[in-house]
Amino acid sequence: MEKESRVLPLIPLRGITIFPHMVLHFDVGREKSLLAVEEAMLNGQEIFLASQKEAKIEEPKEDEIFNIGTICNIKQILKLPGDTVRVLVEGESRAKLVSYVQKEPFLKTEVEILQDEKCEDKGKCEALIRTVKKEFEEYARLSNSVSAEALINLDDLEESGRFADIISSYLTLKEDKKQELLEAYDVYERLEKLLLIIKNEVEILKIEKKIGLKVKSKIDKSQKEYFLREQMRAIQEELGEDDESKKEIEEYSKKIKKAKLPKVAKEKALYELTRLKNTGSYSAEGGVIRTYLDCLLDIPWNKKTKDNLDIKRAREILEDEHYGLEDVKDRIIEYLAVKSMSKSLKGPILCLVGPPGVGKTSIARSIANALNRNFVRMSLGGVRDEAEIRGHRRTYVGAIPGRIVNGMRKAQSKNPLFLLDEIDKLSGDFRGDPASALLEVLDSEQNNTFRDHYLELDLNLSEVMFITTANTLDTIPRPLLDRMEVIEVSGYTYEEKFHIAKKYLIPKQFKEHNLEEGKITFSDSSIYSVIEHYTRESGVRSLERKVASVIRKAIADMLERDKNKISITVNHVKKYLGPEIYTYDKADKIDKIGVVMGMAWTGYGGDTLPVEVSVMSGKGKLQLTGQLGDVMKESAEAGYSYIRSNAEKYGINPDFYKEKDIHIHAPEGAVPKDGPSAGVTMITAMVSALGNKKVKHNLAMTGEITLTGIVLPIGGLKEKTLAAFRAGIDTIIIPKANEKDLRKIPKSVLSKMKVIIAEKIEDVLENAFVEEKSNDN
Repeated sequence: MEKESRVLPLIPLRGITIFPHMVLHFDVGREKSLLAVEEAMLNGQEIFLASQKEAKIEEPKEDEIFNIGTICNIKQILKLPGDTVRVLVEGESRAKLVSYVQKEPFLKTEVEILQDEKCEDKGKCEALIRTVKKEFEEYARLSNSVSAEALINLDDLEESGRFADIISSYLTLKEDKKQELLEAYDVYERLEKLLLIIKNEVEILKIEKKIGLKVKSKIDKSQKEYFLREQMRAIQEELGEDDESKKEIEEYSKKIKKAKLPKVAKEKALYELTRLKNTGSYSAEGGVIRTYLDCLLDIPWNKKTKDNLDIKRAREILEDEHYGLEDVKDRIIEYLAVKSMSKSLKGPILCLVGPPGVGKTSIARSIANALNRNFVRMSLGGVRDEAEIRGHRRTYVGAIPGRIVNGMRKAQSKNPLFLLDEIDKLSGDFRGDPASALLEVLDSEQNNTFRDHYLELDLNLSEVMFITTANTLDTIPRPLLDRMEVIEVSGYTYEEKFHIAKKYLIPKQFKEHNLEEGKITFSDSSIYSVIEHYTRESGVRSLERKVASVIRKAIADMLERDKNKISITVNHVKKYLGPEIYTYDKADKIDKIGVVMGMAWTGYGGDTLPVEVSVMSGKGKLQLTGQLGDVMKESAEAGYSYIRSNAEKYGINPDFYKEKDIHIHAPEGAVPKDGPSAGVTMITAMVSALGNKKVKHNLAMTGEITLTGIVLPIGGLKEKTLAAFRAGIDTIIIPKANEKDLRKIPKSVLSKMKVIIAEKIEDVLENAFVEEKSNDN
């Protein structure tokens, strides 16, 4: 069948698509389009309308106009002000643009009329029409943009192509979707596309309606609350009662005037108060603002306590409340002395490092008493959220200030003593790194402008005296450690523990148990018995618990036997606390082959670490057991190599590495051990086992070695020495480089111990073995 062609003027449409059988009006303003309309009116009122691909283009080229459009009949023309014409048209049929006949002064084209390709399967097409109609009715119900009359008119349509075009004209779609429907010649294909588009639009409309209902319910709730509040306000006015919200605003206003806030803080407070007035006290935002104002007004911006700079009084308080800890006391006295000379001295940042129970936290409280400063303690153990330090931003629900700001609120002065406890227990995860957040807090050059995320104001922390405590420095980040002055608080000797128990712990327990003076007395020997045989620690926590246990049992004993007083002796201690836990039996007093006592350092103080070596026939295998870390394994291997290269010097068979297997074991195999201080111990034990030489039982040693036999320095000498002393050792071997650290060890301990200085491994081995007794009579 030959297709019908026509030559018609063309108007490119911007943002509009016209379907056949569709009646539509649009405005024409472009000169070419106006001339095209005039041409159409002179020649049968027919015109070809096709959409532009880009609506913004003023003068579209041939390739910027769709080839498929609609032949329309002009029904009416209305001239508007400003050389614009409104044209009413009715779509007749689809047409394809074949060629451009004329481009000036207006576009004229040859178009080919396109006939709908009808459905071959009428039943299938009818089912599709019914489905489309059903979905369109749902679309009309949800959108409210289709009249009921239009739905009724659809029932009268018998032609499926016209049915699809009429529905397409009612849909609010993007232009590319409309053009897609216009270009569908096949009626069945057009209906399928139409069905898919309508279904998608219905789903979108359902979601929009759901969102709209949610928003409406919230708005209705707010309006209801507002209406009720206004009613309540009117009732209160009629009853002559004052408005609570006005009262609250006035109270806040008085507080702001009364508080001596810095200029910036005062401006912020007044701004938030204005917001509270406008928002209303009963709104959710009002509660957030009230909480913020309470926080702002609680901070001691200008309140401070007067430092007591009496050095003699401070010394008395420190001596009265703590025994020992001379380094800490001296540093505080130095601070007071300089402070009395220079009024503008910034607060120092001290880090007290030592094992648990030595009094790090309690001495911080004593320092606060000596300085006459308010005391605030903040535990950092397990803190892994940066917001704990800097606070949450107020945009978050439930936002609160950080613990630094809360600590200042609690202190009620701008110059408290702020204790950051367990700073080595900080950790970090996806919520941030709290250790990095503390960098600003613990920097005397920066903390005068510390900024909390919640507060959003600079807070001056330069007058705060920060003291931190830690068990070890290993887990503290270097940048953070660099900002602090480290003071080591080592473990106590037996003598120190005795004086602490007698002067502090026992009176403290008497007070807690409400005992009158003289009811229970402790003999000196009983206190020493508890220290030596029932505790083995660097601090005094366990000692305090044991003393408390003895007192409780003594009270029960007194009541059962109707006694008025009791004097605690060594026998009482054994009766109340049971068999001695830590004893030194004969096995520990025997010189052995291949067994050497080493000295170790832990986060809980010093400890002794025996190393055992066994030699057996084999093929030169070196076996290490006892949960040794990589560093200790390498120390063993280095020592093994040193012995191989110097075997003849120590009377060892040079071929031992071919004929003997060596097994090195560190007892308490379930406890992990590591550190660079066991080298000399392992070499001595191996030389003893290979040379069949006995090692002195009363000797302990520490130090790392090189392949050339040089003894390297170690850390924690004081703790190691005290541990050896507690274990009954009276001779220790230490590296020469650690000789300077002997001054830290109490004289009461050094006077009872022999210290051997070793520069090379030969110095260790010369003093480690028991001298062979001559058989001559």
